[in-house]
Amino acid sequence: MSLLPFDLPASFLAHAERDERWAAWVDSVPRRVAGALEAWELTVDGAPWHGHTALVVPVVADGVPAALKVGWPYEEPRQEWLALRHWDGHGAVRLLRADPSSNVLLLERLRPVDLLSLDDVAACEVVAALYGTLHVPAPPRLDRLSVAVARRTDDLAALPRSAPLPRRLVEQAVHLGRAFASDPATDGTLVHTDLHDENVLGAEREPWLAIDPQPLSGDPHYEPAPMLWNRWEEVVASHDARRTVRRRFHALVDGAGLDEDRARDWVLVREAHNAMWAIEDGDPDRVTVAVTITKAVQD
Repeated sequence: MSLLPFDLPASFLAHAERDERWAAWVDSVPRRVAGALEAWELTVDGAPWHGHTALVVPVVADGVPAALKVGWPYEEPRQEWLALRHWDGHGAVRLLRADPSSNVLLLERLRPVDLLSLDDVAACEVVAALYGTLHVPAPPRLDRLSVAVARRTDDLAALPRSAPLPRRLVEQAVHLGRAFASDPATDGTLVHTDLHDENVLGAEREPWLAIDPQPLSGDPHYEPAPMLWNRWEEVVASHDARRTVRRRFHALVDGAGLDEDRARDWVLVREAHNAMWAIEDGDPDRVTVAVTITKAVQD
């Protein structure tokens, strides 16, 4: 007998085919959902949906529409609840309850419309405005960007010279990454780190709110890169990648009042890391994207 009053989507169950860890997590999700429904006295209010790393179930909590989120317990979003609690609904979805040990969150329910409904520059302007609300002093328990960038930069420095990535880019990113790792300004601000078009949803109480943070105690200038690599098919369709990327970059930097040079350096570092991981995954197209973005913001 099923633990849940609904069937899990076949596309969600397919996550189990990735590897044994994913299979174990997918197998655990019905138990996690059922436990939260009972413990928090929730009523299912529609069919579930999912992204790459979480299942979301529409529910009603004390007569109020809400969303129950069960996430894959990987490193980046494990402190999502801490960031959402700290923001307390200012610029981001409001956290209603949390069970961090099970990676289960009860969130306010937002509207099913994201920034893909706007053109890319208008979307960048919305995100730039959100930066001003979200970038507050980080809570002390949050992981630090300086530690993350130091670790990733060491990995990048160990990349073989034969790797299909311009050596000048590798050396530049290693130099910048090590400088950032020792810079006091690299830590201290609560940053989302994955704020892009699909991680901003419409809401009743605000036009737009951020969701799905992968938070760090970091530097506001670290933020723009995801808005550059997202909606990449539109960049290709423009037949002028340099111009399209630069328009997005300047909409973000100018709209948020960021230092252009520092934001550009962080884009270079993040794209070099993305390229490194793409090489490990055997994804040459993603390497090309990273190199294209890096050249566009520097030219």
